[in-house]
Amino acid sequence: MANRSVAVFDLGGVLIDWNPRYLYRKLFDGNDDAMEQFLATVCTANWNSRQDAGRTLADACALLKSLHPDHGKMIDAWRDRYEEMLGGAIPGMVELLEELRARGVPIYALSNWSAETFPAAQKRFDFLQWFRGILLSGHVRLIKPDPRIYQLLFSTHRIDPAHAVYVDDVQANVDAASALGMHGVRFTDAEALRRELATVGLLP
Repeated sequence: MANRSVAVFDLGGVLIDWNPRYLYRKLFDGNDDAMEQFLATVCTANWNSRQDAGRTLADACALLKSLHPDHGKMIDAWRDRYEEMLGGAIPGMVELLEELRARGVPIYALSNWSAETFPAAQKRFDFLQWFRGILLSGHVRLIKPDPRIYQLLFSTHRIDPAHAVYVDDVQANVDAASALGMHGVRFTDAEALRRELATVGLLP
């Protein structure tokens, strides 16, 4: 477990506070019950994951509007006002990244994220420029926890999984990384992650 030298991070839920409720709470005028019903039955997590896997937003919205014509404006808002789903950076994580960089630790990102919407995050968060490489599911049309996306990360960036730590807020993604030889860490908060990275030698 010790002597890891590379850190790989998920983005949403680990470094970036992404949540569609930031947008839809405004659109539903604070009616949380109606908002949750919409997100559970119309713009669902499963529907969004198809964009993470490479489906275009135009196709995704057109499909939903054919099924839910009464929600057309709400569906289009996912595409047209996506940046409003982005909160701030996860507390303490920018500082943690800065410490890793100061120690010369190579940092990479592996994220399930639509290639179309990721530029909104790049404009918002300067720390995304700190990574030596970012592999997006939307670019390669593979999504975690598919082992192939991790293997593509290894081959593209010449990462030895036996030397790498992987941090994600989704347990299935952590488990997939661990199965391939990485030291998988389920993210809860920056302080807990700091302690974990210290145990593997990435932080003092």
